[in-house]
Amino acid sequence: VHGNTKAQRSRTQLGDPRAFTLLVLLSASRRNTILPLLPSPLSSSRLLAVPARIPSTAPSAESMEPSDLEALAEETPEEQGQSQRSPSAFSSAPPRPASQSSLKKYAPLDWLGFFDEEVDITIPGKNDVFHVYKAGSEGPVVFCLHGGGYSGLSFALSASKIKEKARVVAMDLRGHGKSTTDNDLDLSIETLSNDVLEFLKAMYGDSPPAIVLVGHSMGGSVAVHVAAKKTISKICGLVVVDVVEGTAMASLIHMQKILANRMQHFHTIEKAVEWSVKGGSLRNVESARLSVPSTLKYDESKQCYTYRTLLEETEQYWKGWYEGLSEKFLSCPVPKLLLLAGTDRLDRPLTIGQMQGKFQMVVVRNSGHAIQEDVPEEFASLVLNFVSRNRIGPNGVEIPVLRRQGN
Repeated sequence: VHGNTKAQRSRTQLGDPRAFTLLVLLSASRRNTILPLLPSPLSSSRLLAVPARIPSTAPSAESMEPSDLEALAEETPEEQGQSQRSPSAFSSAPPRPASQSSLKKYAPLDWLGFFDEEVDITIPGKNDVFHVYKAGSEGPVVFCLHGGGYSGLSFALSASKIKEKARVVAMDLRGHGKSTTDNDLDLSIETLSNDVLEFLKAMYGDSPPAIVLVGHSMGGSVAVHVAAKKTISKICGLVVVDVVEGTAMASLIHMQKILANRMQHFHTIEKAVEWSVKGGSLRNVESARLSVPSTLKYDESKQCYTYRTLLEETEQYWKGWYEGLSEKFLSCPVPKLLLLAGTDRLDRPLTIGQMQGKFQMVVVRNSGHAIQEDVPEEFASLVLNFVSRNRIGPNGVEIPVLRRQGN
């Protein structure tokens, strides 16, 4: 820059943020001070957080006293809130209490905007009372069975879409949600499947409507066992959501560790909802606000919320949920749909069965284990398309748009 004036040289040295960063580092090194690297505005948008901020007016090199260097790392109250939401990799400060906006973001939602009603069905001759959510008034019944540790509200968002073409019934299984039984810890596959058969008998008597069983995870196993019993002739379809025998059996040895490592106590429901989303078990905040509260109970002795279902105390039944599931699924004499969240989940019997055309399989992208919660609109469309394709119900389900896609 031989042709530049002295003032121009100063602007070149201090006006360029990268030059300013270099001056900060040089000044710090002269004082044996270690500072986090200050990114320039050209690259800061690619970083998760900015450890220190560049002042709007760059100071001269001569004025960079130790007190000035320390001031660069300070944050305004507004910036502190931003740092809380996007913690820096360079920071080890403890988390701050949840803000009001955070509490509002994870506040519970009422199911009434999604289901139409809730009822309790008492099993004759027993003290077992099963809670159920219902939606829709016409078409076949899409009977939903949730996974272990979930509840019927796991299907709330998808039910609001399915009810436009079919009826939806989502049951709280034994030991879950608002259902009460003589033994909430008896989660054997025989007990769970008999609960469903007795519930359907109590609800519909001897003239049930056309029923499509939809089961997620553990509920998928229950749905398969119910369909395989062939007790109810009006079971016309089976949808199993993200459960495969091979993968499930291989995962059982890790289950106790997984359950032990999850957060056990929550001071508020909002914190439980937040943990379910940030922990990765659910990806849809709205669905988490609907379903997570129903999976909790308040512990008076500990003055906090804990899990309603004590899954860790039911280990003796886990193997029975999944053992022989693939062959039983393939043997069910009804149209079958398997929804998976990953392509590497099929075991050998299902791979052969799928190649032979014994069931329809769809891999759902951008979803975690709880497909019906993470991508409810896509889930609802897949279920309705399945019902329409197989003409389930008195007159089938007319879904012109989906039908054109299949032609």
